[in-house]
Amino acid sequence: MTAELVRGQNHPLPETRLEIRVSVGKPIVAGVTLSDDQGKVRGTDWVAHPGSPTLPGLEVPRQAAADHRLAVDLGAVPDAVHRVNVLLALPVGVGGPVSFGSLAAPFVAVTGLDGSEVASYTITDLDAESAVVALELYRRQDAWKVRAVGQGYAGGLADMLTDQGLPQARELAGSINEAVAQGLARSVAAPPPRSSDDARVRTTGQTAAPGPGAPGPDSTAAPQPVPAPHQPGDASATTGATGGPVNYTHPSRQTSAPPTPPPVAAPAEPGKPAQPVAGDATGWSMEERLYNQVWGMFEDLARTTAAYRSAVDFAESRMDQELDKVLSDPRSRIGNTGDLAREAARAKHGLLVDRARAALDRDLGQLAAESEVVEPALPMAYAGWDSPVWHAYRTPMEIPMAVRLGDLHLPERPDLHIPMLVRLPLERGLWIDSGRSSGTDSLADTDELRRLAMDSAVAHAARLLAVYPAGEFTVHVIDAAGSAAGALSPLVTAGVLNEAPAAGAAGVSAVLAKLTQRVDLVQMAIRAGAADALPPDLDTAEQLLIVNDFPHGFDDRAVTQLRYLADEGPAVGVHLMMVADREDAAEYGPLLDPLWRALLRLTPVADDHLADPWVGHAWTYEPPMAPPGSRVLQQVLDQVARARRTGGR
Repeated sequence: MTAELVRGQNHPLPETRLEIRVSVGKPIVAGVTLSDDQGKVRGTDWVAHPGSPTLPGLEVPRQAAADHRLAVDLGAVPDAVHRVNVLLALPVGVGGPVSFGSLAAPFVAVTGLDGSEVASYTITDLDAESAVVALELYRRQDAWKVRAVGQGYAGGLADMLTDQGLPQARELAGSINEAVAQGLARSVAAPPPRSSDDARVRTTGQTAAPGPGAPGPDSTAAPQPVPAPHQPGDASATTGATGGPVNYTHPSRQTSAPPTPPPVAAPAEPGKPAQPVAGDATGWSMEERLYNQVWGMFEDLARTTAAYRSAVDFAESRMDQELDKVLSDPRSRIGNTGDLAREAARAKHGLLVDRARAALDRDLGQLAAESEVVEPALPMAYAGWDSPVWHAYRTPMEIPMAVRLGDLHLPERPDLHIPMLVRLPLERGLWIDSGRSSGTDSLADTDELRRLAMDSAVAHAARLLAVYPAGEFTVHVIDAAGSAAGALSPLVTAGVLNEAPAAGAAGVSAVLAKLTQRVDLVQMAIRAGAADALPPDLDTAEQLLIVNDFPHGFDDRAVTQLRYLADEGPAVGVHLMMVADREDAAEYGPLLDPLWRALLRLTPVADDHLADPWVGHAWTYEPPMAPPGSRVLQQVLDQVARARRTGGR
């Protein structure tokens, strides 16, 4: 849960690799100073600013902008550093605001690299100040904490740096202001004005549900109107004063990434958007940058669609009000005057909708162009089954940070698919819903839906087996009635299952007993701090249990064990994949409600049951199936089985 700090409050930091996100509404300068245990800045080489944006473990933006992302790795800062101060300042001599009192309250958030927000702080009560120390990250007993500071300085950067004990404060402040002035051509344009209620601008990389920032479970609630966000098409790449190309394809996503900068796009022609580049996001590796870029595209699509829908709702509301006004006046209900008023109201409505659609089409076009560049560059774990990377498949040596579980799209642009990436290891189980849903043909055969659901489960299991190193992922199957023999044949034929699918009540009981015992043993070892005391024959690989046709073959004890695995298993490497129709288990009543809520619901056919964490759109989910007639899935499973037999070679 995010900690919303007030001035002077502190909060522990759960990790050392972080992002600091800043939103103000007008271009400002962001920087960082390092202080020793006495709170003193020892020299100019302890200050990261637009003229010198990198220090060990730190990178700040190179220009003024309305929104900033600062990359921080507290584990890489020098041992002599005890405080990391985040500074905000208004550019000097550029005709902009001269004090924070004339701006919306700055919003600052500390997030993990996956976009999950750790702490946030809205800096209120600023008046004549033109520079402010927003946050302080400080060491406390070999751990790091964040404190909300909000200390403002009417004298600007010079007074702020002087107060931190820097001898060359005024000279450095002058050089920072000069660097900012020279880089104004590279500044990101300010977004539309924000009301005080919209002072918080948040962006994120895995959700919530499937990882931080991902879609939540079943949601069909109507989305609420939101203020217009940054639009992807608003940014362009221009050449800065130093002659180097700078790409800001998406203002809400900073392009530079420590320690190795990502590729940048070539300068765009004036008036044209920059050409998108794969890996154009923050991150410490190309895999991480692509992950963050995909979720940035997901968020951009969600917000730009929300802006369009909000604009259309406003246009319709305004037209209804004007028509009501015409009808409420008896003199204008009939005759030429009433007709002209109704025509004018409809014309205004059409103009507003056309403008909103033009803005949406512009942004969708830019996102589609980015998708065309990003999709072919995705690594194996993120790629679709139709990607060429699978033809050169080799068992990986390391576990990837995420895996693709399907595609997501909105009705405004059905052909623009965003990969649904979920962090590994899985934080919750999966439920492949074999029942009817909103995306199911009313004439669809029940047996056909069950077959499609099991095919989808096998495709998910195959992908998980493929992205883990050899021997580090084990799959168990419960098929009590033996009805899924055909769908399971790729797993059985390849030999990637350690044992045959369990059938009958005895088989169900044996598998559940073994996995619940594993959960108990690992939990006890963790609590006792004695991981080396685990039995030598215990399989330490991640475990996946596929359950087909639940609750067939399950008694009350087996149901209780299944619920236990769903709740306690993910934390100790035991994951559940249910293939079931909830109606078949209706006899259990509300007893199983916690089980369904604990699982991420997926469907074997396209269905709009997932919601994004930003504005609550109902996204259409499409399962990741191999192309018809393709043998890629079987070939990958054969390679997995071969690597397991040869120890990964």
